[in-house]
Amino acid sequence: MKRKSFKLIVSLILMMVVSCDEPETVVTNYVHPDGSITRKIEMRNLENKFKLSNIQVPFDNTWTVKDSVEISQKGDTTWIKRAVKQFKNIDEINLTYKTDSGANKEISRHAGFNKRFKWFNTEYRFSEIIDKKLAFGYPVRDFLNDEELLYFYSPENVKHEKENGSDSLKFRALNDSVKHKTDTWTSKNLVSEWIGEFSKLTAGKAGSDMNKESLKAREDEFVKIVEANNEKFDSLWSNGILLKEFIGEANALKYKTEADTAIESVTKNFFVNFKDYTVRIVMPGKVIGTNGFIDSSQVLLWPVKSDFFLTEPYEMWALSKIPNRWAWIVSGLFLVFVLTGVIIRVIKKG
Repeated sequence: MKRKSFKLIVSLILMMVVSCDEPETVVTNYVHPDGSITRKIEMRNLENKFKLSNIQVPFDNTWTVKDSVEISQKGDTTWIKRAVKQFKNIDEINLTYKTDSGANKEISRHAGFNKRFKWFNTEYRFSEIIDKKLAFGYPVRDFLNDEELLYFYSPENVKHEKENGSDSLKFRALNDSVKHKTDTWTSKNLVSEWIGEFSKLTAGKAGSDMNKESLKAREDEFVKIVEANNEKFDSLWSNGILLKEFIGEANALKYKTEADTAIESVTKNFFVNFKDYTVRIVMPGKVIGTNGFIDSSQVLLWPVKSDFFLTEPYEMWALSKIPNRWAWIVSGLFLVFVLTGVIIRVIKKG
């Protein structure tokens, strides 16, 4: 198998290539109190191409579909496919994720629903979760402050508006800061993942200077070596020069196969065959908690990108409540009954 270098991995991760065959997709979950979900998908494309293998979320011929076309003032044509399907429960949605054959079939996704009775109110929690890809990565929150973290997870249209609004200088500086820090985050994750995989392959064979703890202690050193030799990384790694700097000449010669195999594993985990899309959630009752954003129609939404679930699960959740009117009535009647009894006793004693 051909080895891909850290340099190539970084380059491909940072480069976003969008194919015209992949539609711009928005998935809206309408959550009902009984746990059923009405799921709607809107897909937009510049061509009338909606192959199942290019669609970002599970979709098949069991959906009710409506096709339409929009033509802009400039004469540009957008083909639109809207689909809707009723799911009895979360299990049915999760089954579609397990059998997905679309563009994002390689990632692990599932939904969750919880209903909790609290006498005066009933609370509902719905979530969409994407499992993390890296076993040895660092959470991005370790590298970004609160403001940068919010910006990192923001939808692209929100970023664009801020970078071109009245505080454009501030948000462009924020964008630069986030990019710089996430580049460091990416490099750190690459090295950490390589150390983790390499340590597994050499476990029980290498000395104490080659165990995971020893290599982790030198992690920042490895990151600097990779970044300093970025332009010539391929040739330096192929010649074994960089590996010698990592683990010494003797170990580099002895464990070169394991080192290359570790890079193959890192490549597989980083190269997520993933196409972006957007998730929206409409909850029953009043929303009382969420980690989502509000779109122009006052509906909760989340952008979904591979960076978001690289090193930790990406959970999109919303919590809502519906008042139990009967509970309020029963409680009111009980209170009246108690007060009436108290008043009657007072009158009798008087």
